Amino acid sequence: MKLPAPVQAFFDADKDPHGAPPVDAFAPDAIVRDEAKTHAGRAAIETWFRQAKEENQHSSEPLELSEDGGFTIVRAEVTGQFPSSPAMLTFKFKLDEDQIKELEITV
Repeated sequence: MKLPAPVQAFFDADKDPHGAPPVDAFAPDAIVRDEAKTHAGRAAIETWFRQAKEENQHSSEPLELSEDGGFTIVRAEVTGQFPSSPAMLTFKFKLDEDQIKELEITV
């Protein structure tokens, strides 16, 4: 499966439990929506990524890729230290000039 470069960078970083957050893959004014919370800007996204890794010790394996209305949608199996592990989650990316402008993660 060939993911767009910033989406691939996100999932590559997510595979490493101690890796650096993929902040360069995000636009400076990007927004992430996850678990009913919104994280705006690279600093907030970096904090969100680090906290999620620390709390859940998770990794994601992309399994399906589709496009819908300008969004890149990836279904991935997420495995980690949380009650419903492993879980199939949907990662909905809005890309802008080779950066992630928006990311929404849902069940």
